[in-house]
Amino acid sequence: MSSLWHVAEVVGGVPENATTRTIRLRVDGLMGHLAGQHIDIRLTAEDGYTAIRSYSVASASMDEHLEITVDELPDGEVSPYLVRDLSVGDQLEIRGPVGGWFVWRPSNAHRVQLIGGGSGVVPLMSMIRAHQASNNAAPFRLLYSLKSPDASIYRDELRRLDQESAKLMVDYVYTRSTPKDWPVTPARLTADTLLGKIFPADVHPDVFVCGQTVFVETVADWLVMAGYSPESIKTERFGGTGGIR
Repeated sequence: MSSLWHVAEVVGGVPENATTRTIRLRVDGLMGHLAGQHIDIRLTAEDGYTAIRSYSVASASMDEHLEITVDELPDGEVSPYLVRDLSVGDQLEIRGPVGGWFVWRPSNAHRVQLIGGGSGVVPLMSMIRAHQASNNAAPFRLLYSLKSPDASIYRDELRRLDQESAKLMVDYVYTRSTPKDWPVTPARLTADTLLGKIFPADVHPDVFVCGQTVFVETVADWLVMAGYSPESIKTERFGGTGGIR
């Protein structure tokens, strides 16, 4: 981890949905990152006011490029600029990568259960991509809870990997609206639904849970009550106090 601020140049940007954008950055001297880490971004206004926000790294790349995926917050100071106004060739100040606990390493031989709520899928996608790029054959499974199909991030990539890769299984829970011909009506995630769509406790998976605070805390409690080892559950939460998705 670097505690120094570096200049990152924007070299690409792709919209993921109406409010979310993936941004590709080139950072000279970057020595790679671990799947699940995040970076800090600092913006400085003309009057000297600064705002710093943390964003999970979405890519698995180990070179001087990295990707972040930013979900626009309606009253945000930083995210609307990153999603709406940032252009190729612009520069940002970044620090990191940061974090050594909520990470997946290719040397980990355990099967992995990923559970993401909304944009909490971002660091989990970094793990999926790192796993796909590695020789690690341990099964990965993702449970992705989101409001509607239109809110999905990495939709096409996840669909392709789910269909074509023997290394990943993807399950969805839709809380507000569902795709056409979806077999169940939209509903909030429950403990029963959760346990029916993840690796069972008796196969001892490593579990990574990411999303808003209440989502993460609720899911973690359900897992412990169902017999999953607390030591196997790693959590990452971000702002907001929204309920279970």
